[in-house]
Amino acid sequence: MGASAATGEVLELLAVRGDADFALRMQRFFPRRIRALGVSNATVVAVANEYLQGCGDVPAGRRLEIAEEVLERAVYHEEVLLAFALLHKVARAQLDDDLLDRAEIWLNRYVSNWAQCDDLCLKLLYPFLCGHLELIPQTRGWVAGESGWTRRAANVAVVKFVRRRVGRVTFELPLAHAFGNTTSLLHDDDVYVQKGCGWLLKVVGQVHPADLADHLRRWHGQMRRETFRYAVEGLDRETRAALLALG
Repeated sequence: MGASAATGEVLELLAVRGDADFALRMQRFFPRRIRALGVSNATVVAVANEYLQGCGDVPAGRRLEIAEEVLERAVYHEEVLLAFALLHKVARAQLDDDLLDRAEIWLNRYVSNWAQCDDLCLKLLYPFLCGHLELIPQTRGWVAGESGWTRRAANVAVVKFVRRRVGRVTFELPLAHAFGNTTSLLHDDDVYVQKGCGWLLKVVGQVHPADLADHLRRWHGQMRRETFRYAVEGLDRETRAALLALG
């Protein structure tokens, strides 16, 4: 079966799971209206697995080919998630190093909301990076991305690596990476980029509270209020109160 026929088949499997009422309820999670079929995230993953199991052993390269065609043809929110779900199980050990280059293209071209961005980062790039720790620094270039979703992903893609046990190794994201990212994005006007900055800083504070407090004292005057308040959430009450008192 050619890629186009395979793509049509898996998209049809997804479409028949749509629920118009659920699609309407989904809208409350998004400030701007999205085109949705009304399929839960868990069901999207189940559809991907159902399709792949029905095809037998689908090589990683073939999955990538179908996923990219799904993205090119995607009209609905869940179709973008489906493309990523087709790659979840081969991400860590079977996808090539160029996945990050592909992901940057997807973020700029196909991702259109925070849920798609975070699904790509946490369900696909996280396992991939667990198998390719040496590629994590490459994501720093995304802070200059043309899309706000690319700039958000620069932080969300590494939020699980602030301190992470991977096999026999404990990986720690260098503070220069985390603080460099968020400082570069201090004046970014995209609210979701700022939320991504706050999220990464909050997790840094759970591992390196004194370093985060020093960083916030230095930069609080230029930091967005919502970003700053999110960043201090994980600190102890006394430190959090002292930082909030800075104004």
